[in-house]
Amino acid sequence: MSMNVGSGSGSGDPEVLMDINTTPLIDVMLVLLVMLIITIPIQLHAVNLDMPVGAPPANNIKPEKVQIDIDEANVVYWQGLPVSAQELEEKMTVLAQMPFQPEVHIRPNKASQYKVFANVLSTSKRKGLTKMAVIGSEQFVQ
Repeated sequence: MSMNVGSGSGSGDPEVLMDINTTPLIDVMLVLLVMLIITIPIQLHAVNLDMPVGAPPANNIKPEKVQIDIDEANVVYWQGLPVSAQELEEKMTVLAQMPFQPEVHIRPNKASQYKVFANVLSTSKRKGLTKMAVIGSEQFVQ
């Protein structure tokens, strides 16, 4: 530590010390930082989940599958038989009213128009079908 003994000018007035002593401020900041680090909880990489206990109930109901195909001439087939847009809506209405909805598999051809495929999807959504799948997407990969 140093001490200001006197000025070299010979006057009796002490010089004003313009520098602030930052050592106590740094000590306080370090103590606060250590306290903050100690109080932060340790981050775990685990997620606690409440999983159900016991065996799941057996599912004895096998879902029925309905195949809808769209060929390169934009003809829609229901289980292998060609159908019109009106017949498609009627069949989807019947499916939507069933207690256990079957899975609907749509398989469009690569050369078919997108609007036909979009019409089938929008009709299924309007009718309330929830189990939909698009099959044969590997043909679209180049």
